[in-house]
Amino acid sequence: MKELFGKLADGTEVHRWSLENGGTRLKVLSYGGIVQSLEIPDRHGRCENVSLGFDTIDDYVAKSPYFGALIGRYGNRMAKGRFTLDGKTYQLSVDDGENSLHGGAEGFDKQVWDVEPFTKGSDVGLYLHYTSVDGEMGYPGTLKVKVTYTLDKHGDWRIDYEATTDKATVVNLTSHVYWNLAGEGSGTIEDHELQIAASRYTPTDSGLIPTGETAEVAGTPFDFRHAKEIGRDIRAGHPQQVRAKGYDHNWVLDKGVTAKPEHVATLRDPHSGRTLKILTDQPGLQFYSGNFLDGTLVGTGGRTYRQGDALCLETQHLPDSPNHADFPSTVLRPGQTYQTTTIHSFGA
Repeated sequence: MKELFGKLADGTEVHRWSLENGGTRLKVLSYGGIVQSLEIPDRHGRCENVSLGFDTIDDYVAKSPYFGALIGRYGNRMAKGRFTLDGKTYQLSVDDGENSLHGGAEGFDKQVWDVEPFTKGSDVGLYLHYTSVDGEMGYPGTLKVKVTYTLDKHGDWRIDYEATTDKATVVNLTSHVYWNLAGEGSGTIEDHELQIAASRYTPTDSGLIPTGETAEVAGTPFDFRHAKEIGRDIRAGHPQQVRAKGYDHNWVLDKGVTAKPEHVATLRDPHSGRTLKILTDQPGLQFYSGNFLDGTLVGTGGRTYRQGDALCLETQHLPDSPNHADFPSTVLRPGQTYQTTTIHSFGA
């Protein structure tokens, strides 16, 4: 179902699409490809929206910390908003101190996408298209992007990303849903249990830019190899946590880059019984514990979002990769197709 959600200041219409399959209900905006709500059942079959969002397009434009959005051209941070490719240095839009974050001041999260619904067998979904012109936010090459949202008969949500370019560029697309499996606006996620299949993570400097090293999680608060409550070690006083006000780091997945999505993380809310399993072919997972939610935002349920009321699990390449020769490459060249898949599998 398609409906008018609102209009931007220049009169551009923003539509909302509603999908339902396998017990999952998904509402998506053409603005930013935003997941406005995602409802899944608990152990008793009661559905609840488990993603943070707003009721109006004005709130998304004025206030949103990337709630539910598609992120591009480059997810996460780029040091000083610069990278060098084939001997040429590119200056990007700087929107996070001296750094570039999530593609710049007007990244893919702030663009209106062309949306087309589809049904394939027992699957339902949306095709989202956007063309990023050469030089947009400082990035080289005209990038043609297609993102496919699919709900299957089991209620799992799959994201397929594709992109092509006419000039060498760098690409790192992801999704920025804020999860609370107890329900949007219900309170802290510190009692959620999280497991991440990663033995190492990328420590950051004061600007939350990777230092270039990968550090062992063993013996630190960053060890989620076995499921544990998020709140157990979140105030352990580790220098990395103090700097980030909690968790806001990239875990280097043990599996690396893979040809097909593999299970890399599990999130569980013990009260509702809801679970989220994440499968991806990407080498990194950014776990952000909602540290900068400050009680000034009121969401779809009319409740205030405070620090730690949601978390993000962003499948991606490693942050600032173009500036670290040892990190997996994010370069895309003419004739190549960027392709990556992430699956969100829900249970209770």
